[in-house]
Amino acid sequence: MNTKLLPGVTGVLALADGTILQGLGCGATGSALGEVVFNTAMTGYQEILTDPSYMSQILAFTFPHVGNTGVNVEDVEQIGGGADTSARGAIFRDVPTDPANWRSESDFDAWMKRRGVVGLAGVDTRSLTARIRDAGAPHAVIAHDPEGRFDLDALVAQAKAWSGLVGLDLAKDASTLQSFDWDEGLWDWPEGHPRVDAGDKSVVVVDYGVKRNILRALASTGAKITVVPADTTAEAILARKPDGVVLSNGPGDPAATGAYAVPEIRKLVDSGKPVFGICLGHQMLALALGARTVKMDQGHHGANHPVKDLTTGKVEIVSMNHGFTVDRDSLPDAVVETHVSLFDGTNCGIALKDKPVFSVQHHPEASPGPTDSLYLFQRFADSMKG
Repeated sequence: MNTKLLPGVTGVLALADGTILQGLGCGATGSALGEVVFNTAMTGYQEILTDPSYMSQILAFTFPHVGNTGVNVEDVEQIGGGADTSARGAIFRDVPTDPANWRSESDFDAWMKRRGVVGLAGVDTRSLTARIRDAGAPHAVIAHDPEGRFDLDALVAQAKAWSGLVGLDLAKDASTLQSFDWDEGLWDWPEGHPRVDAGDKSVVVVDYGVKRNILRALASTGAKITVVPADTTAEAILARKPDGVVLSNGPGDPAATGAYAVPEIRKLVDSGKPVFGICLGHQMLALALGARTVKMDQGHHGANHPVKDLTTGKVEIVSMNHGFTVDRDSLPDAVVETHVSLFDGTNCGIALKDKPVFSVQHHPEASPGPTDSLYLFQRFADSMKG
């Protein structure tokens, strides 16, 4: 490879096709392998980088200024773990700025170092975004060395050799290993996240890489929340006598995770219990009902996606994070499409016609609207009452 490193370069992004992007390294030193995707959100970078659905991915932020609100403990989305079970790397147009926010507890760069997130700044993120939009999400290695020492040939070879996300079951690694209860509610001024007293309804959440705010939104409906590992059997779930079951978000290929999860989801559906799927949970519910999932070229990643609820005619501004989608042409007759993306027309929601079973592709617990999609949690709570 004839690429020459420019003076002062301390970070690079090596794509599988041999392209090298050079800039300033930030965050953790070392390297990370993954699929490069862009995220169009203007805020929420801490929540984004701690979303387990981004496992084995490198994020390019289209918004140029990142870091100004700092970081804090409350805005971490994953239950446990670090960059190994969330985003591996991050790419910025500008070097992350110093924090200036009353909720900030630490600066962004130091937080990235602690979490093991490799960063690269000073990159033309508009050009990279256009490339991903036109050619799909590339495999790449992001690397940071303060001394500027990089074996570019080896980095490109590593990116080229990676098989990608298709066929990867990542939920087993993002999931909790043991069951636990949850009683923290949605953030409320000025106390923060309150403890919620559970009512007479109980919900089991199957954790494929669940976000904290999903659990908070569920708890805020007044239900008792219990989280169980991804490989928990339907028999073990039903033995808890829940009033409803939630299939959480998570990373990886839904068909791969579905190899063990789909048979259990079918049993849960057959039980007659209300079932609510979110993101990966939506995709695997669709698989359990007889549909197919396919890999998208660049996926949907951002907090400004318009989705139409076909049951009400309303348009919601939602948060999206997925690289696979449900093939609407494969939906069986017993399933109705409830939500669609107004960006590209892809499926964003389904429901069974004769049972309290439904799911959405987007993240109703996020707040881009800011509360456009929270009604879905109430819809689930009402289905348990019914």
